[in-house]
Amino acid sequence: MKILISDPLSEEGVRIFRDEKSFQVDVKTDLKPEDLKKIIGGYDCLIVRSATKVTKDVIEAAKSLKIIGRAGVGLDNVDLPAATARGIIVMNSPGGNTISTAEHTFSMLLALSRNIPQASQSMKLGEWKRSKFMGVEVYGKTLGIVGLGRIGTEVAKRAISFGMKIIAYDPFLSEEKLKALDIVGGTLEKIFELSDYITVHTPMTDETYHMISEKQFDKMKPGVRLINCARGGIIDETALVKAIEAGKVAGAAFDVFEKEPLKKEHPLLKCDKVILTPHLGASTQEAQINVSIEIAECVRDALLNKGIRNAANFPSLEQERFKALLPWTNLCEKIGLLGGQLIESGIEELTINFNGFFTASDVAPLSMALVRGILTPILQDTVNFINAITLAKERGIKIIEKRSSDEEEFVNLITAEIKTKAGIKVIAGTLFADKNPRIVKIDSAYVEAIPQGYMLVLNNQDKPGIIGALGILLGEHGINIAGMTFGRESVGGKATSVLNIDSAVSTEILEKIKKLKNILWVNSIKL
Repeated sequence: MKILISDPLSEEGVRIFRDEKSFQVDVKTDLKPEDLKKIIGGYDCLIVRSATKVTKDVIEAAKSLKIIGRAGVGLDNVDLPAATARGIIVMNSPGGNTISTAEHTFSMLLALSRNIPQASQSMKLGEWKRSKFMGVEVYGKTLGIVGLGRIGTEVAKRAISFGMKIIAYDPFLSEEKLKALDIVGGTLEKIFELSDYITVHTPMTDETYHMISEKQFDKMKPGVRLINCARGGIIDETALVKAIEAGKVAGAAFDVFEKEPLKKEHPLLKCDKVILTPHLGASTQEAQINVSIEIAECVRDALLNKGIRNAANFPSLEQERFKALLPWTNLCEKIGLLGGQLIESGIEELTINFNGFFTASDVAPLSMALVRGILTPILQDTVNFINAITLAKERGIKIIEKRSSDEEEFVNLITAEIKTKAGIKVIAGTLFADKNPRIVKIDSAYVEAIPQGYMLVLNNQDKPGIIGALGILLGEHGINIAGMTFGRESVGGKATSVLNIDSAVSTEILEKIKKLKNILWVNSIKL
């Protein structure tokens, strides 16, 4: 089998491939896109980092490609849908740079506290201004951590060893897990209100873009300090500069930026109270080696049919059974995506009921797909079919799987019961005769919703006029309704309405919908 390594990979990773006699390994870096397209057709596997862009054009030219391996976490440079459509497994190495990024975060926190870069620069200019660089101790201070996954957890451990108090926000973290880590859980509002330092460790999503902006700075304690070694754009850079100039924020340390590299005129470069590094979170010798070894071992084992790990788009199944289960896998992911966006607090327990033709061996991959769907709105490309269950358990989420051949309302039915502090959210789905997925139950209401694109899910009183008022409001804002389904507990009682719409609904429009008569609750969904 022929393997092409198109970005720099550590020698330790390359050696893993070269040690297999059945592999032919070619290292060709700095390839232009047109050159990659010309040669990719002869390879079974492609190994990249972030420089190589694996576009749809490249994938279509890859006639023999079986696996794409990304040495690192993000998959922004790989066209995942195009690869999936061609049956190409896409793998990444999400764990290799955890310690490196956590250490960089805490280094930034300490440097920010003691003005180390500024003092060093002053010394090099021949100055001796001790009073100018008066710092603060971190001991006894409160660190707010937004996102308590692998990296956030490692940061917390280091902060605790320095005598800091920790308050963390992660929508998928259970109370049990928080207690085990000796960490206090809280809302984003509590973090903004109580923290002396705030560090973010979430992926970049529509929900996390500018998660911290002017309104959030207004809620923070005077003298707060912020660190971002996760993804650029989570903290609004323009709003940050204004908050520093106003004296609300004492300083910030950034390793990532909304647009990289920074242009010379960027206001952050002119702000003395901001420490900047050029995306160095994973830039340690150990991290580069670790991600290279991790991806090399995963790809090697997959090519040798020894199992699939860290695959972003492929559960481990026999080929024929995989084809049979593929529509159900897609349905499970849709159920999870819907549930992950409908819940309002951290998940404590997830029960998945499989009723119908499902065998014992079917349960694992279908559960992976459903859990991946639930976690995706927050974790994005750090969660895949293979690591979804592990990531859920790391967050203290108990997963219960039940299988039955008893006849339910539908011959084959998959039901997710998501237990949170707020209660239990129930979502059930099945496939219709044409193999198209349908959501057939939300909580106690029976519906018939197509899980795709943009959706609105509402709870309302079963009263006349709601459909008309909703249609008029959406129409006034240019939002077309593609489909509607309704279910009610009783005549005049509580009802659930699901709308498929052709475009996204803004927060402003959602607020207007909430004010409509007899609307109890509404949520905007993107599948």
